[in-house]
Amino acid sequence: MKTIDARGLACPTPVLQTKAMIDKEDPEMIQITVDNEAARQNVVRFLEFRKFQTTVTTEGNDIKIVGKRGPGTAGQQEADMAGTDRNSSQILVMISSDRMGHGDDDLGQKLMKSFISTLKEMGNELWRIVCVNSGVKLAIEGAESLPHLKELEEKGVSILVCGTCLTHFNLLEKKQVGETTNMLDIITSLQVADHVINL
Repeated sequence: MKTIDARGLACPTPVLQTKAMIDKEDPEMIQITVDNEAARQNVVRFLEFRKFQTTVTTEGNDIKIVGKRGPGTAGQQEADMAGTDRNSSQILVMISSDRMGHGDDDLGQKLMKSFISTLKEMGNELWRIVCVNSGVKLAIEGAESLPHLKELEEKGVSILVCGTCLTHFNLLEKKQVGETTNMLDIITSLQVADHVINL
C-alpha cells in the first residue's frame, strides 16, 4: 500500500500529492494522512471520483484516509471529476465575493442576492457555481442567498465551495450547500466549461 503524509499541508497540496501518486504508481491501495477537515473532504472526494472505495479513521489530530481501487476506467476519471456532460452548453459562474461591485457594501450585498436568485433564468445551461474567497459566505448558515443556492442545487446545478477559503474564514462547519472543493477541481471545471462568468 502506498502512503502519503500530508499533515500540515493546506489544500490543494494533499489532493495534488494523491493525484501524482495515483498517476505515477497506479496503486491498488493508498493511504493519505492529513490533519484538517478540508483536506479530508477533498481527498476523499477525489479518491471516490477516481473510483476508489474509501475508509476514514481518526487518531488524535491525524486523519487517515485509505482508498482501495474499485471498478471504473481511467478514461472516465477526469470527466467524472469535472461532473460534465459534453452534450450541452455549460456555463460556470465563479463567485469570488459575497457582494457585487465596489462602492456601497449594502448595495453590493443586495445586488448579489438578486443576481443569485435570478440565475435560474439561465435554465439548463447553468452547470456549475464555484464560490471562492468571501464568496463562500453565500453558502453558509444564515446567508440571505442560501435558499436560492439550495434551490439551484436541487435543480441539478453543481455548487463547489472552496475548502481553503472556508477554513480561512473559520466557516467550514457552517457550510450548508454544495461540495467542499479544492483548486484542482476548480481548474478542471474551468477547463471543461463552455463559458465562464466571473464576479
